[in-house]
Amino acid sequence: MMLQTVEFDKTASVEWYFDEMKAVFDRIDRQPIHAAIDALHQARLDGRQIFIMGNGGSASTATHMVCDLAKNTRHDAWPHYKVIGMADNMAIFSAYGNDDGYDNVFRLQLANLLNPGDIVVAISTSGNSPNVLRAVELANERGATVIGMTGFGAGKLGPMVDIHLHVPSECIEQVEDIHLMLEHLITKALREMTQGG
Repeated sequence: MMLQTVEFDKTASVEWYFDEMKAVFDRIDRQPIHAAIDALHQARLDGRQIFIMGNGGSASTATHMVCDLAKNTRHDAWPHYKVIGMADNMAIFSAYGNDDGYDNVFRLQLANLLNPGDIVVAISTSGNSPNVLRAVELANERGATVIGMTGFGAGKLGPMVDIHLHVPSECIEQVEDIHLMLEHLITKALREMTQGG
């Protein structure tokens, strides 16, 4: 079988991506970003745990955020973050998935660890990931503060969270790009709050 290259205007595709990213940035509501920074800073002061979850590319963003909060915000005069990635322990993740169904892989981990006043960061580009939604239901029942990161139309997750970081885009790559940018922005702000800069 002969493979045939499809006619494709790379220049137009590249320019569209950059132009659309700029437009999406302008549509993002800044207030929830400030609220997320404040909630995470208070969690640090109060010694609260922070749980971060997502699937696929969002799992990578969750892991990245765990690393950044744990390492890049350290300061000798301030408490360190107690941050846990819910997609990082493959043994427990796969055990729950195998025995209790994939919809429960985050909820059952939270059930063991979550206390009232803790923070749950739930990342779902569609806002409709069943395992994220089930975990957020538990977080709400337990009195945790939920920070949601969504894209597209925000799905079912948007109305379930306390602080909603929504990326108003229908392009999954751009939603994931901006979720990672937001976690970097938040980490940088939290670090600077301890350094007076």
